[in-house]
Amino acid sequence: MGSEIDGMIENSLFSKTYFLAVDIGNTHTVTGLFQGDCLLKDWRLHTDREITPDELAVTLDQLCRFAGIRLGDINDIIISCVVPPLIHTWKNLAIKYISKEALFIQDDIPVEMPICYRRPYELGADRLANAVAAYSRYRDAIIVVDYGTATTFDCVSPRGEYLGGSIAPGLVLAAEALFKGTSRLPRVELFARPKTALGQDTASAIQAGIIYGFAGLTEGIIAQLLREFAQRPKIIATGGLAPVMAPYCPSIEEVLPDLVLEGLEIIYRRIYIHGGLCKGS
Repeated sequence: MGSEIDGMIENSLFSKTYFLAVDIGNTHTVTGLFQGDCLLKDWRLHTDREITPDELAVTLDQLCRFAGIRLGDINDIIISCVVPPLIHTWKNLAIKYISKEALFIQDDIPVEMPICYRRPYELGADRLANAVAAYSRYRDAIIVVDYGTATTFDCVSPRGEYLGGSIAPGLVLAAEALFKGTSRLPRVELFARPKTALGQDTASAIQAGIIYGFAGLTEGIIAQLLREFAQRPKIIATGGLAPVMAPYCPSIEEVLPDLVLEGLEIIYRRIYIHGGLCKGS
């Protein structure tokens, strides 16, 4: 009975806790403001490797005010980061402005998901957060396709084990390489969906080549991964360009744009409730 009451108290405290879930990618930093398990606001910012903790604090405080709170009201920050130079920046921000150490997803964080990667320390924290969120939703075999700076394919077994996956260049990266590596081809807007693969001008031809090309890449990799599963997994997509790509990829069953934030919230909740994080704060 006592443990049940303790659990109710911990869950009640958690429901009142404000925290930031932050996914720092090479191109964008996705930030979600949570109160308990409720996502109040989310923002997508350009990743700036040169930003200082003070500049970052000004930006975050302004964003928090849209949700009716101040940066100083935040209890914790949980972060997945694939940009090592920014780890120090966010650590300093957390210490200086919320008087807490930022919690980074790394090897010693208990995520309650067995990792079958040969070298677990090489696994990107964002990929792990995606996998945790996806399995928590469906409790079945899953392939998560994330259209970010890289296009990643992450596979989870029916038992909730992270199996591994594939990594390919991202759409924006490929488009930028085409622009920078040629003399006359322009930079194009990838959020505009091509109506046909037969482009009638250079810009539409590039859009068609990138979108239909990555649709083929997506379908080809998924087809190969399916051969390596004992049972058919559910296939979901996430990332900034997932809504653009999904209509061209018949294998994708659902688009979940906030999956990485959802995963960070789940990991934070598990640590908070089971590990006693922030009790008394």
